Amino acid sequence: MTPGIYHGLSNEAYHSGPGVSKSQLDDIAIDPSFYRWRQKAPIDDDKKSALNMGSALHCLLLEPDEFDKRFIIAPEFNRRTNQGKADEQAFLKEVSNMGMTVLDAEQGRKLTLMRESVLAHHGALFFLESEGHCESSIYWNDPETEELCRIRPDKFLTNTPTLIDIKKVCDMSRFSRHIEEFRYHVQDAFYREGFLKHFGEYPEFVFIAVSESIDCGRYPVHTYVLDQHDIAVGQALFRKNLNTYHQCRLTNEWGGIEIISRPDWARKQDNFND
Repeated sequence: MTPGIYHGLSNEAYHSGPGVSKSQLDDIAIDPSFYRWRQKAPIDDDKKSALNMGSALHCLLLEPDEFDKRFIIAPEFNRRTNQGKADEQAFLKEVSNMGMTVLDAEQGRKLTLMRESVLAHHGALFFLESEGHCESSIYWNDPETEELCRIRPDKFLTNTPTLIDIKKVCDMSRFSRHIEEFRYHVQDAFYREGFLKHFGEYPEFVFIAVSESIDCGRYPVHTYVLDQHDIAVGQALFRKNLNTYHQCRLTNEWGGIEIISRPDWARKQDNFND
């Protein structure tokens, strides 16, 4: 894979191909051995329903014409009756070979409401309706390490340097915590870097956050940009993680033993004078 932009690259090809991604830098931040473990560990496909909902929402908002090609919303079945259970099993068997993700009727109903909630938000609607490219992949060689890096923005606008990222959140009141928890500030900085290296312009990075929890009967939606302090911290962290990855790759030393400590509240009670 050479540096550049690829508009038709599938999600599967992107994730299985070369180059360092933000999620891989997250693994490196935990421990380099964790990065190597994730490459080999099996995936329990039966436990991916939350991921399916996130992917379905992304598709419904960014590529609505593709939704019916990738997802099937099942009819409502009465699982309290034997007939309802039998009908559900028959339906699942019928669609099992279609290569599509099946969502149940409640998930389908919820997705529709969440989509309409996003479209009711003036800022979110502006970004979604603006001209741009969705799910394109950008590759560049990092000047400092010469490592091939990659990003796959949910959308970037063509009339102004702006990156859009959609986040499905369990509870909107926790979104600021999610920035730290899931290192969204690192994503912000890393994606800006990739856009800058390819297009020569430093972009804005906008989060469209969509809650899957009800607040007064509605699914809250907000558009956010990070403050400059958190952007700077994200920049420093991605640089640190990429440099660590580079050294591990050169030496083929990936660690394997992590240091763990007791909680801070327990350590504060330690008294070595007793």
